[in-house]
Parts: sequence; structure tokens; C-alpha cells
Amino acid sequence: MARLPLTHPLHLVIGMILWSLWFVAFYGGLSVACAVAPPDPLQGAFTAINAGLALLTLATVGLLAWLAWRAWQAARAARGRARYLARLSAGLYIFAAIGALYMGLPVVALSPCV
Repeated sequence: MARLPLTHPLHLVIGMILWSLWFVAFYGGLSVACAVAPPDPLQGAFTAINAGLALLTLATVGLLAWLAWRAWQAARAARGRARYLARLSAGLYIFAAIGALYMGLPVVALSPCV
């Protein structure tokens, strides 16, 4: 199967699609986990739910950052419209990574299910 080149216009939306999937999995998983087995609120932020959400967030941010780096590398080798698309894709991947990191950061400090 052929790989989609990082200069393809589809990469302009892939970052936001990945962020959207992370968002649904993050808050859907949090809601289901809190409905099935809510932890003791006195336990604080150090719970299995928060650990799972933190791992999901770090994996998503890592993937988005890696895609941004690869798109930036592709932009260095490309010319014209392809360079523009690759740079814009890299920026959008970084934007999605920052959004996921910003929204996932509360699992470090806040107790889930409160």
C-alpha cells in the first residue's frame, strides 16, 4: 500500500481529525470509567483513570508532534505549492498537539469523577 505523501492536502485535516478522536476517547473514556468504577475522591489525582488518560494524551501528542516534524522535513525538500501545504500541515499538527496537551493537562492535578 502506498503512503500518502506529507505534501498532500489531506494532511491539512488529519491533525484535527486525530485531535477529535482523542477528544472523544478522552472524555468518553472518562465518563464511562467514572460510571463503572469511580475512584475515591480523597485519592486525589493519582488514580488509574488519570494514568490511562495521561498515557492516551501523551501518545496522541507524541504522534501529532512526530507528524509535524515529518511534515516540516517534507517541506524542506519540496518546492512551491507542496512546500506551502507541508508547512501549513506541520503548523496544524502542532496546533492540534498543543490543544490536546492543554486539555489533557488537568489530569495531572485534578481528581477524576468530581
